[in-house]
Amino acid sequence: MSLMEHLTELRSRLLKCTIAVFVLGAVSLVFARPIFGLLMRPVLDALPEGNRALIYTSGIEEINVLMKVGVYCGIFLTTPVILLQIWGFVSPGLYPEERRFAAPFVAFGSIAFILGASFCYFAVLPSMFKFLLNEEETLALEQRLDTAQLRAEDALRFLRVGDVERAGSLAKETTEQLRADGEGQVAEPQQAPATGVELRSRLDALGRLLDSASEGFGAPSRVVLRQAVEKRVEAVTAFGRQDYAAAAAAMDNAVGLVGGAAATHSEELQQVWKLEKELASGIAQHEAAKWTRPMLSMDEQLSLVLLLILAFGIIFELPLVMALLGVVGVVKSGWLFKYQRHAFVVCLIAAAIITPTGDVVNLSLMAGPMLACYELGVLLVWLVERRRARNAATTDITPAS
Repeated sequence: MSLMEHLTELRSRLLKCTIAVFVLGAVSLVFARPIFGLLMRPVLDALPEGNRALIYTSGIEEINVLMKVGVYCGIFLTTPVILLQIWGFVSPGLYPEERRFAAPFVAFGSIAFILGASFCYFAVLPSMFKFLLNEEETLALEQRLDTAQLRAEDALRFLRVGDVERAGSLAKETTEQLRADGEGQVAEPQQAPATGVELRSRLDALGRLLDSASEGFGAPSRVVLRQAVEKRVEAVTAFGRQDYAAAAAAMDNAVGLVGGAAATHSEELQQVWKLEKELASGIAQHEAAKWTRPMLSMDEQLSLVLLLILAFGIIFELPLVMALLGVVGVVKSGWLFKYQRHAFVVCLIAAAIITPTGDVVNLSLMAGPMLACYELGVLLVWLVERRRARNAATTDITPAS
């Protein structure tokens, strides 16, 4: 074939691939929204609970995103067609016995692409987005606070049903866990809160404590409870004046009044109040540490996810492409072995560029499969050359015999 005939055939095969992409992409548009939700699942799971949503910044962004999902799904589904056209383009330059590998080439190429995309989706994306969207120390503190808040609610329930001893012991145990050494440790609260967030949390906790005591304590009279509520009102007034010291003192006096009316349970009640102050301090600490909030747009996250999925799909195709180049005779295994160290450096640089995070784990998840696929490709090229040499030797010996 002449050069023009090769170019004409290439144009014809590219046209077939384009038509296949458009047809399958149009079919994918019908299911674009659920597919988009599936693709965004690693992103949404990494976001804090209650904030698991993506935004769009223009009226047509959502439509553009769904159309992009359809186009990329069309490319994904057209992989067997693309591989078949590639094989058809290079097959005229192959030996007759090598043309028999068309079906395995298409099958293994499609499987390799699916394996690469699956590895990215299930292994790379969850860890990557958790690293990007969550700080380890803040996440540990949040987990401690969530557990402590649930235990504090149980302590108030024990207080409400009159089991003050169990409420006090549970509160003491939870307080010790909040102060335990390790990631997410809660600092000891000050007598006067330093921020309005902490004071507001104490006010809410005091209201819950008084409600539980009014139901579970038989000793405190309505007069004592009324006095404690009046102290809380004083604390709210001081909070409005931003007099945090006076507000904290009024709240402590309210708890002291209730504890004094039930002298036998005063220590347990103080332990529950101590836990509530610890929680208020932890909430303020968490708010101060997490002063940024993720607001992720649909288009940007889709582009990032699709880029990584396609990148891993192509990376897993590398051994097959290298084997095909070896069959055609473009690359030799000796040359690939010679520049193996250079290939390692190139793979690491490519992984660092493609990976949007700077941590070692995600870089390894990208560079590791890339290096493994390169080594597998070198092995396949070597096997192709060995098979070709064996066939050539057989051909030379046969006429002589």
